[in-house]
Amino acid sequence: MSAAEAGSRQQGWTGTWATAQHASYDPGTSEVTVRIPVRVSAAGTSVRIRLTNAFTDQPVTIGHATVGRRASGSSVAGPRDLTFAGKGEVTIPAGGQAASDGLRIPVAARSDLVVSLYFPGRLGHVSQHWMGLQTVYWTPDGGGDHAGDAGGDAFTTTDSAFPFLTGVDVRDGPARGSVVALGDSITDGAASTSDADRRWPDYLAARLSGCTTPAGVLNEGISGNRITAGTDGNPSASERLERDVLSQPGARTVILFEGVNDLSWGGATGDQVIDGMREIVRRAHARGLRVIGATVVPYRGWGDYWTEAKEADRQKVNAFVRDGGVFDGHADFDKAVRDPDDPTRYAAAFDSGDHLHPNDTGMKAFADAVDLAGLGAARDCPSARVRLTPYHPGLPAGRPTEISATVTNTGTRTVTRVTTALRLPDGWTAEAEGKTGVGSLAPGASSTAVWRVTPSADAAWGPHAIGVDSSFRQSGRTRHDADSVSADVTPVPSAVRPPYRTFSTADDAQYAQNGDRFAIWAGGRDLAGWKDEKATVHVPDAVPPSGSLTARLVGQTGSGPSAKAGIALANDLTAPEKGGYAVLTMSRSYGVEFMTDSDGDGKLDTWAGGGSSYHPAWLRLTRDGTACTAYASADGTTWQRIGTATVPSTAGGGLDAGMVASAVNLDHPGQITTAVFDAFSATGRTTAGGTTTGGTRNG
Repeated sequence: MSAAEAGSRQQGWTGTWATAQHASYDPGTSEVTVRIPVRVSAAGTSVRIRLTNAFTDQPVTIGHATVGRRASGSSVAGPRDLTFAGKGEVTIPAGGQAASDGLRIPVAARSDLVVSLYFPGRLGHVSQHWMGLQTVYWTPDGGGDHAGDAGGDAFTTTDSAFPFLTGVDVRDGPARGSVVALGDSITDGAASTSDADRRWPDYLAARLSGCTTPAGVLNEGISGNRITAGTDGNPSASERLERDVLSQPGARTVILFEGVNDLSWGGATGDQVIDGMREIVRRAHARGLRVIGATVVPYRGWGDYWTEAKEADRQKVNAFVRDGGVFDGHADFDKAVRDPDDPTRYAAAFDSGDHLHPNDTGMKAFADAVDLAGLGAARDCPSARVRLTPYHPGLPAGRPTEISATVTNTGTRTVTRVTTALRLPDGWTAEAEGKTGVGSLAPGASSTAVWRVTPSADAAWGPHAIGVDSSFRQSGRTRHDADSVSADVTPVPSAVRPPYRTFSTADDAQYAQNGDRFAIWAGGRDLAGWKDEKATVHVPDAVPPSGSLTARLVGQTGSGPSAKAGIALANDLTAPEKGGYAVLTMSRSYGVEFMTDSDGDGKLDTWAGGGSSYHPAWLRLTRDGTACTAYASADGTTWQRIGTATVPSTAGGGLDAGMVASAVNLDHPGQITTAVFDAFSATGRTTAGGTTTGGTRNG
């Protein structure tokens, strides 16, 4: 029996959730309560929490602590009081730690618990893990003790850092140990979807939960962490090994996934990283833990850090991880996400866009690269995995697209009776192209089923979940696996309904309407000056002498650097030469652009704006007689004034209001831009700041 196993059995606790505290700050508040949701990994019938005050120089008092199952948001289903050595209050000295007494409460695997902590008096400091990627709820200053509230109304402010809480443990569950993920920002979850638990340790926990004897998974990633060096607020992997790994209740195995910060910007050599890895493995082995090494991921394109010499060091470290004979096994994260055509870079399907951190799909690929049996922490795990491709498909509304599901047997024995079935949104259809199952799969073999998936014609544009369920027989038992992807339903040309009208002076214009969303496909050489070539969806006479037009530009694709999409006012959008013409657009090259016609000849000859391009973008034009003012916003709440211009030819009655797009393809002949809009409204009265106070006409 290993030392870790002996310690686990003696204490009876297994870590089910953890985070690495590494910094502190002064919140300047008093009499506050914090509510911290956590997604646990392993199940149990009793629970306790662990708190730390490690990164402060003052004691902290917890006046009331509770735990309960999450209902929704900041609400808790039946919060239960926690005690510390039999008392309801605990004071943790500077640099100290505290564990609550065990509380008898059923905890399901992969479920959400909520820990609430009340701080009496002034809270002069918070020890924290800053990149929680999880909404954490606080009462306002002076809010008082709300740790025992079931409802969440008292928690009116939010943060995304984990304060004081460093671990949650369970007892008397099926798990017999835990796996600790020791890493940097990639393990911490950087670039994964917030509030969605899509870090690679989360995906690994989901895989392990299907084992007959599962294991907990503890995420000990810290952004910017290194093996070879640390800072006051970010100790090195070696410096924090005892605290974050070796002392974890029930720890059986550690996955070491570090090195990219050392090699890229940290100034370390490959040999120095290897020496650091050897030291970590030696210390973990001395305490009875298995160590799985993860290869260092490619990072070419991440800033200016990559060089040929550093790439050679990365390859040297990865050769050591794979074949150095020091680790108990390895997870080839490099192989899982690299571009086959350029192994120094991420494959596009896994890249978040910064060329270092994976997206959600890349996080899943890391978890898939871990050999569950090799962890030595779980038993009788499902050996066949099913994965959908493409990883982020685009599906035209009402038209079929090919989707594939591949089942791979990663185990050492043949599995049989392999079946797959899709899960689709209501109203969607799927036609299989051939068989969706296979009689048997040998170890290492794969089988792919293909469907032609058709979204309903009226499916809302944007993301929809597509899932697949697989079942198979393994060692006489039926086992299951599942996967899902986010599929974007894309618009296809269709009719636009009254009161909306269309008009174009651009080539190849097409339009679509889906509820209150609109799409415009447009060519056109220019939108200002010598040419006015655009496509519009508009409402005639929609904005009176005192009124406004607002719409949200959801996105723009297929665009050249100067392609423009946005909103427009005019006496007649089908004949801009009649005057009253003002346009507010977004373009990749110039950001927000506010253009007006100063002399009534229908040519846009004044300009204001600039900055970076962003989507979605809220755009607003207000009219007060002959004065037109433009505003832009990234969230529809906080507005930036772009400029005000006098448009003499707007004098008189109502103006046409519409959405416009132009490819501005003079230097890119034949190029078409596609723009998608929603939240279109034309109103009769506005305040001076542009806030709607009157009636609305919309889709």
